[in-house]
Amino acid sequence: MAKNLMSLDCPVGITTTGVLHGKTSGVIQLNALKYHWAYNLWEVMLNNTWFPKEVDITSDINKYKTLAPSEKNMYDKVLAQLMFMDGLQTNNTVDNVNPWVTAPEINMILVRQSFEEALHSQSYAVMVDSISPNSLEIYELWRKDNDLFNKNSHIFNIYQRYASQCANSDEAFIYMLVANLCLEGIYFYSGFAAMYSLARSGKMLGSAQMIRFIQRDEVTHLLLFTNLFNTVKKEFPEIFTEEVIKNIYGIFEEASKLEISWGKVLTKDGILGLNETIIEDFVKYLANDRLKAIQFDPLFKNQPKESPIPWFNDFSKIKNIKTNFFEGNNVAYSKGSLDLDDF
Repeated sequence: MAKNLMSLDCPVGITTTGVLHGKTSGVIQLNALKYHWAYNLWEVMLNNTWFPKEVDITSDINKYKTLAPSEKNMYDKVLAQLMFMDGLQTNNTVDNVNPWVTAPEINMILVRQSFEEALHSQSYAVMVDSISPNSLEIYELWRKDNDLFNKNSHIFNIYQRYASQCANSDEAFIYMLVANLCLEGIYFYSGFAAMYSLARSGKMLGSAQMIRFIQRDEVTHLLLFTNLFNTVKKEFPEIFTEEVIKNIYGIFEEASKLEISWGKVLTKDGILGLNETIIEDFVKYLANDRLKAIQFDPLFKNQPKESPIPWFNDFSKIKNIKTNFFEGNNVAYSKGSLDLDDF
């Protein structure tokens, strides 16, 4: 059963009695927060507000025509994949996660995330419709390309599977959170790396800037689910049995294999700065890093702790301010004050 929107049993002076199965008055009482990290993240999200039409992509219109066939193929497939995931996540966040969270300050950032995912969909529409002469083909590519269809189907099916069980199972909700961690922290990144590899060669710089803004939002989404997961783990440790932990690793392993496979599809025709080995090491690095953030041991034991694509962070960084979201108090942020190092 989904949460009640208000309860007279919620004590005066607090927003909620717990992150799951809690009671709330229905008032978003921001001067009496239980989860300060959520409001801190809300402030970052607001300060990061941007709009697709602010990004100048006019130079990409002619540059796209000069791309090699392998680069055009990669560009089109990346957009097709990213637009599917953000479209899916626009609804998934509010339909399959938000109904079970009984903390108004966390509900706020989940709804904000949904807005940002919709904004990303607008961004891809601007890119596709402005740059590509075959925009309809790109929109339909996820249906026609077997590799892309298989990846998207897996993501969709895992969401559907756990969404149907969340009403009766806290364990299923944990798996839903993990599925979101994988989407926000693994599934986007081969596409991001591919776009940055073009920019590294001086190509599609406007598109890379658009992706840069999108990725900055995705970092906050990853922080959201990381901290939500850690909060649930802290308040409901009994859920995390050996079997549940084994299944969490299983979800991460499936996601990693799928993303490695997809990354190899994107780079199979030869893309400067990327190859199959680099992509595989990059995805394994990401999986280990995301697991570390939720206080789990690495899945891939012999992987380096540093990213195998050092130039990735050079493209994605905007401003570097360290913040402990999980334990922190309310703080002020300037626009763009978050990067990949913040988890």
